[in-house]
Amino acid sequence: MSEAIFHEPGGGRPIDLGSFAMTVKATGEDTGNLFSLLEAEEPPGFGPPLHIHHDAAEAFYVLEGEYLMFLEERQVSCPAGSFVFIPAGMRHGFRVGDRPSRKLNFFFPAAMIGYFDELSAAVRRGDAEDALAAIATGHQMEIAGPIPESYV
Repeated sequence: MSEAIFHEPGGGRPIDLGSFAMTVKATGEDTGNLFSLLEAEEPPGFGPPLHIHHDAAEAFYVLEGEYLMFLEERQVSCPAGSFVFIPAGMRHGFRVGDRPSRKLNFFFPAAMIGYFDELSAAVRRGDAEDALAAIATGHQMEIAGPIPESYV
């Protein structure tokens, strides 16, 4: 990392995931591997399977809408302005509320951008559901619950 990074509103590298979209705001290369940052735009009812990141902590900051976060056995409602930090190794997931929502996803140290790039490629090929477990494993992520129909 030797240069500052800057994105105007809406800037960054888009990742098309079919039912939802991610925008890369900062990569490990940008931050000396301190963190990665993605912005997510997701439809009502959307959510990933429960999962565990074995190599990185994750944090969410809700920009618009509302999310229901699942943190081990706990459920937390997270309207706009909410912040959640999830240590590495904790089982978690989320569901978007009743309207489209937007959040920032931070990973410490930098992680998961490759996961979303590979998932995007699988969505384009039409084999995302079959490929999900292998993609997750390749990025130190364990699927710990069922895959919702809204995810892939």
